[in-house]
Amino acid sequence: MALLDLRLREFLEEVASEKRTPGGGSVAAVVTAAAAGLLAKVARASNDTWPEARGIAAQAESLRDRVAPIAQLDAEEYEAALQERSEGGEAPGERRDSALGRAYARAAEPPLQIVEAAADVAVLSVSVAQNGNPSLRADAVAAAALAAGAARAAAELVAVNLTASADDERVLRARRLADEAARAAGAAYEGSS
Repeated sequence: MALLDLRLREFLEEVASEKRTPGGGSVAAVVTAAAAGLLAKVARASNDTWPEARGIAAQAESLRDRVAPIAQLDAEEYEAALQERSEGGEAPGERRDSALGRAYARAAEPPLQIVEAAADVAVLSVSVAQNGNPSLRADAVAAAALAAGAARAAAELVAVNLTASADDERVLRARRLADEAARAAGAAYEGSS
């Protein structure tokens, strides 16, 4: 099933289903893509008054296009890790642990990509909130808040998937990026008042 090909209602039903995926990572990717879409909308509506609006809209579209497919990738990698956990019982202990560790490390990559994109969206939102069409600034601030929330959620998924190594650089990077996204969301909110 291709998540991005589903109607919104169908996607929401898949998220709410008893199936293991899609889960939080897929939702965080879609939320980040939607936040980037909001920034593109505000930038496009600001073309007459903001010289950089076209370039900002293109950046937002690029971010949206970058993160949206990760919804599917996240579901696939996490499902593969869960499959490895349930089927890996036949291998000897150390070999099984190694295979399971590799599967969960692969499952941590999509959420890390989501954190990176969400942080970029949140940072971009500051400029859009400050310079965009005043009648749509609330959408830019909403995009910042959505991106910051998605970054925090995805950072948690990175940490959970790499649970054996809390000081893993990927976990630390994800947390730093989520903090950066939260600061940017605050700046977008403050800058739009």
